Amino acid sequence: MALADPAPRTTSDADPEAPRRTSFGEYVRAYVALSKPRVIELLLITTIPVMFVAAGGVPPLWTAVYTLLFGTMSAASANAMNCYIDRDIDREMRRTRQRPGAMAVVTPRGALVYGLVLAVGSTVGFALLVNLLSAALSVFAILFYIFVYTLLLKRRTAQNVVWGGIAGCMPVLIGWSAVTDSLDWAPFVLFLVVFFWTPPHTWTLAMRYREDYAQAKVPMLPVVAGDRRVLLECVLYSWATVIVSLIFWPVAGTTWFYGAVAFVLGLLLVVQAHRLLRRSRAGVSGAKLKTMGFFHLSNAYLALLFAAVTVDPLIAGLLA
Repeated sequence: MALADPAPRTTSDADPEAPRRTSFGEYVRAYVALSKPRVIELLLITTIPVMFVAAGGVPPLWTAVYTLLFGTMSAASANAMNCYIDRDIDREMRRTRQRPGAMAVVTPRGALVYGLVLAVGSTVGFALLVNLLSAALSVFAILFYIFVYTLLLKRRTAQNVVWGGIAGCMPVLIGWSAVTDSLDWAPFVLFLVVFFWTPPHTWTLAMRYREDYAQAKVPMLPVVAGDRRVLLECVLYSWATVIVSLIFWPVAGTTWFYGAVAFVLGLLLVVQAHRLLRRSRAGVSGAKLKTMGFFHLSNAYLALLFAAVTVDPLIAGLLA
């Protein structure tokens, strides 16, 4: 969610963190933007379906409501603190320079306090109204995203999104544990689906904004490697995603419906990944590669796959 420049700076542009005059509405929108709602949407796409599988049908209403509420707060807290830490590089990138932290619509202290309050609130909420296991997994996700991905990996290694993506896989485990107060093989398989899906999804977007990442000195793989290397890895990770998604079929005991959807979606994903690699090997480069087509397809892939995860236990109940 991008913010237009709402008002002129009240102090010299030489100080990028000088506070700015904003209306109440702009102030509220700025804090919403700190939470990165589009990222949260993606996380919820993986949380809800797992709860259906864990429950063998429709999960308990209030368990689902509390999990979505506190899961949203947990993700928003991590995102807000990420914006606090990365406000310097956000100012260097066209894609992120209108984030509220980069524009000083929200002060660094305000962003940090907002993130910490959400983290405490989500943890307490999970512990009191869901269960302690879900609370612990939520805390792990927040700490991993902040300390491992944002502070340790992001600015140091091209493998940042590979291992840093573990934080984005945690909603799968949280959704399962919220219903069962335990963990099993099935959620870990879906955890791996999201884990292998994340690098090609992120790298094809990073190829579009390669210059931005280079200017900010963030060593994303497309910054430090050529198109062929990046797209070859995208192909390999796409195959891994599809294979693991099919493993979920026997592990979770799903019906033919999930298996058919996973197969068709997986076929579309790997075909598009191979197509990009072939175009790169043929000498096509830059914007002509149209990597954003794969990025959008990967979004649809994950959403539809987890939609099938949601529907499958309902179908199983009808067939029983």
